[in-house]
Amino acid sequence: MIRKYYKLLSLLVLITSCKDAKVGTAETKEAVLNEGSYTSKILEVYTTARDTELRLTKTNQLEFKNKVQPLETEIAIFVNTKKTFQKYLGIGGAITDASAEVFSTLNPEKQNELLQSYFGKGGIGYNIIRTSIHSSDFGLGSHTYIDEGDDELETFSIEKDKVKRIPFIKRAIELIDDNLVFYASPWSPPAFMKTNKNMLRGGKLLPEFRQAWANYYVKFIEAYEAEGIPVWGLTIQNEPMATQRWESCIYNAEEERDFLKYYLGPTLEKAGMGAKNIVVWDHNRDLITNRANTIFEDPEASKYAWGIGFHWYETWTGGLPKYDNLKNINESFPTKNMLFTEGCQENFNTERLHHWPNAERYGNSMINDFNSGVVGWTDWNILLDERGGPNHVQNFCFAPIHANKKTSELIYTPTFYYIGHFSKFIKPGAVRVSTTTSRTSIESTSFMNKNGKIVTVVMNPTETKIVYKLIVNNSEALLEIAPRAMQSIVY
Repeated sequence: MIRKYYKLLSLLVLITSCKDAKVGTAETKEAVLNEGSYTSKILEVYTTARDTELRLTKTNQLEFKNKVQPLETEIAIFVNTKKTFQKYLGIGGAITDASAEVFSTLNPEKQNELLQSYFGKGGIGYNIIRTSIHSSDFGLGSHTYIDEGDDELETFSIEKDKVKRIPFIKRAIELIDDNLVFYASPWSPPAFMKTNKNMLRGGKLLPEFRQAWANYYVKFIEAYEAEGIPVWGLTIQNEPMATQRWESCIYNAEEERDFLKYYLGPTLEKAGMGAKNIVVWDHNRDLITNRANTIFEDPEASKYAWGIGFHWYETWTGGLPKYDNLKNINESFPTKNMLFTEGCQENFNTERLHHWPNAERYGNSMINDFNSGVVGWTDWNILLDERGGPNHVQNFCFAPIHANKKTSELIYTPTFYYIGHFSKFIKPGAVRVSTTTSRTSIESTSFMNKNGKIVTVVMNPTETKIVYKLIVNNSEALLEIAPRAMQSIVY
């Protein structure tokens, strides 16, 4: 009798712990775990390579054979389908005011081409969309949704967004199936709510406006959902430790924890929005563990947090990407999710639109982020003009696709195809599969889709063709990858 009581109690605890439920685990029933041999099964190879015409092009099809013990002189990728990890949420990008502005200048044919390229069935399969809560640097200027000084939010209106941004978002959503993930991030509260009385150049949220600012998120969600745009969630603050010359606002770890704990979390719950997903941090990998430790170790704050978001710009200090910090969070807080919320190649230069290292930065980040336990990956602007803007403080950057407004040409950069090696073949609901390499000259990750198909993504950042074995359980295939190339292998 006592044993039955404890079993029932354990079940109740499990059911009521949904706030701390990770996106997916190895036990997901949706994954079809194939523990058998792959010998004689067919694999298909899709390739993008520098100095070739290959762009997500099918380049090979062959059969697995029985595995032979690999030698130390051989290069191998090892996939163990019996070991699976996090569930894949998806990949996407941001529809900013800048993206919407450029999109509005395209003729109908080019608009449809862009939408199909990202979101259509023949495109690369984006299902995540991020946008800003009022303005960011990528737009023609700063704006909010209220009149300055209106702490009651009586003048709240998203009319400005309805002109170009929301129509673009709606057209994208029409092409995404039930796996849509739409979330928003603020760059700065209105100027009157801040210590520096300016939306730009940092400053902090004044204590007396914490509740009004929490109410602002609710108003945003209500307004966007009234337009037929379902809001999956939000991040608390874009880059809360960066004083930028554009819209920015500073929160130290304790301030963000307390805003979530005492204001934003309870306010969303009171408004009937407790199921919305709140993502903390939304900044670089370098300080991410401090933020995670501070917020997730506080039970009252942590209960409102779905997970933690991050960017890749920590390399501005001269170091390498801090993937180990992600692994630490995954180990320390296994019930929390990690989401890549922004990355782009900075310092736009027209001559580098087809600069291959830009794409390889994406490939390296995506492989290592996913192998660290990340569930989803969001690029920055999905479309910019021929100058890397518009940006009202001249912070011009690269996007996967640029539009030359003078010629109406869409320019597909190598980055578009490198992202596509993940987003086109890996479907939401897939689970990551154990994948390792025998050499540092080659990088790889794998996911198993819900239909049982595995996608192994391989990147060769070297100047040399690499011959390698793909060893899956007790089967193998001998493959080669061109110099400076990316492959998706589907089997």
